[in-house]
Amino acid sequence: MTGGNAIRGTRVGSGPAVGENERGEAAPRKRIDYWCANAHHSTPSFALDAEVPEEWDCPRCGLPAGRDETNPPSARRNEPYKSHLAYVKERRSDEDGMKILDEALAKLRERKGR
Repeated sequence: MTGGNAIRGTRVGSGPAVGENERGEAAPRKRIDYWCANAHHSTPSFALDAEVPEEWDCPRCGLPAGRDETNPPSARRNEPYKSHLAYVKERRSDEDGMKILDEALAKLRERKGR
């Protein structure tokens, strides 16, 4: 029994010569070892002519990983989120804040005619 569907039994993306002929030649690669502070080991690959970074983010924990297994880089210091008010308090004292508030309230009262 022959049906009208001519592509029955084939996969999407399959075809003749799938591989190097369609995609082109792969660049020569080198694998570099990196270790993080949690002793995770990763080996990303780079093109032979690419500049290899000194640090690489660990794919398991996200800490920075270095090329020296015995001395991995320490975790970066993570600054907590600061609100706008926290930044203002760094620049102004409580006395300055009260002066500014009093000036603003005086302007509002003046506009309302009090």
